[in-house]
Amino acid sequence: MTVFAVEYVYDAESAEARDAARPAHREWTAALAQEGTILASGPYSDGAGALLIFKAADEEALNELLKQDPFAGASAISGTRTMAWAPLTGLLAGPAA
Repeated sequence: MTVFAVEYVYDAESAEARDAARPAHREWTAALAQEGTILASGPYSDGAGALLIFKAADEEALNELLKQDPFAGASAISGTRTMAWAPLTGLLAGPAA
């Protein structure tokens, strides 16, 4: 499994859509956290976006998963940046080689 950092970018025009979809979005993230697919997630303090840390087989599997986010269905995200990430230290780091 690969760890991915996913950055959501929000714009002011999507605030109403985010507010409406937030309960379903949080249920979705909570279920993924329960199964170990989301390692961490949360909004930036300035409201401009959010950071989500996922484990997925590959980027294609991650992209399929992201399509299921209620925020995506509600057009609440104005941009997404996805990067494979290799945490070396800390709670999200894998076992030592």
